[in-house]
Amino acid sequence: MLSHGKRWRYAFRAFFSLIFHGRIADDILADFAPPEAVPTAPAPAPAVPPPVESSDRAAQLLAILQRDGRLVDFLMEDLTPYQDAQVGAAVRDVHRGCREALDKYASLAPVLDLEEGSTVNVDGDNEPARIKVVGNVAGAPPYRGILRHRGWEVARLALPPLPATGRTVVAPAEVEVA
Repeated sequence: MLSHGKRWRYAFRAFFSLIFHGRIADDILADFAPPEAVPTAPAPAPAVPPPVESSDRAAQLLAILQRDGRLVDFLMEDLTPYQDAQVGAAVRDVHRGCREALDKYASLAPVLDLEEGSTVNVDGDNEPARIKVVGNVAGAPPYRGILRHRGWEVARLALPPLPATGRTVVAPAEVEVA
């Protein structure tokens, strides 16, 4: 027989457990039910690491393009005072470095592997993120049109592990000590 104090504790615990968790705690059930009637607690779910913030990976990709191709420096520069020939020479270096970085960490594939200018049919089950229908769009799909851009999608992305700190730093400030 349960003591008067234990019955009150069980009553309060059972009441609040039912309200907040939708079940009575196993230790309370064990004192009132035969062992075969006591449900076993489900195994704890394995710990799932928190998802990586997409902004962290975006900043990482910008940092790689900056490190290998100086892309951010180029984009942030005011090009107005420079001659076209000077800009063209700079673009070649930026292009080469960024292309090498992209080849190292990612593979891109065309969304539609057809020649631009080809006639294309776009069905009603088209995923709008993959194929953008432009021009004189009227009525419901299917649409028939001319491929103006093949699009790009990531076929492989193998970025290095994220650093523990400085995830939003695209390029560190450099201080030269004399």
